[in-house]
Amino acid sequence: MNDKNAAPVTRLCTHTLTSLHYRDADLVQDLMGRKTFTEVMLMQILGRTPRPVDMRITDVVLIVLMEHGLTPSAIATRLIYMSAPENLQGAVSAGLLAVGSSFVGTMENCSRLLDRIMAAEDPQAEAAAIARHHKAQKSAVPGFGHHLHKPVDPRAYKLLELGRVEPELAGGHIRALELLSAAVDEAAGRPITINATGAVAALLGEIGVPTGVMRGFAVISRAAGLVAHIVEEQQSPSGRFIWDTVEHAIPYVGEGGR
Repeated sequence: MNDKNAAPVTRLCTHTLTSLHYRDADLVQDLMGRKTFTEVMLMQILGRTPRPVDMRITDVVLIVLMEHGLTPSAIATRLIYMSAPENLQGAVSAGLLAVGSSFVGTMENCSRLLDRIMAAEDPQAEAAAIARHHKAQKSAVPGFGHHLHKPVDPRAYKLLELGRVEPELAGGHIRALELLSAAVDEAAGRPITINATGAVAALLGEIGVPTGVMRGFAVISRAAGLVAHIVEEQQSPSGRFIWDTVEHAIPYVGEGGR
């Protein structure tokens, strides 16, 4: 437990006139040319040496979250880049602000439910209670349903397939998601797909990523995707077209100009 009265410290990085260390590893001698970006990223975020299974799971999660077409985050990035092309990082950061509880970052919401199920004395009953609560509230269960992918989100089931064949994973988070999926289907009276962020929540939980950190993986991945959208915007601009489309599609209904 942290002592609130103690002076703050950092364990992430230090440097001298001739060296730089990431945690306890020498950047030049131990990391450059020896480790992958994913390996060093996990070392920094999790504070331990990642296992091969950690890197396999993280890589597939980052690939899945990178891109989904002209989403709100991508549209925001393209419009801001159109407005301020000298500020690439501003355009990317604008898109990253859309990573939240409705799009891209919903694995955090789902992971909280999986934490509840895993901590419950009766996990199946807890899953059923969660599903009934969301049905009563007429709200989607985080990690379930998709407006584009029906009847199933193929990404989710591939992710879970990859997770199940990893013998080093305990499987508790995957089993909790399966319990919740069965409860959601029963409450709805029909199959409801697990979506990609639901599967991501289970897999990141399996490799020990805390719930409160999971959205950071979406930010890391989507940043790469948004840079690709800027490249395409440079080559084939769409920002003005998006602006004009919205302006014509949403009519003014007030009294001004009459």
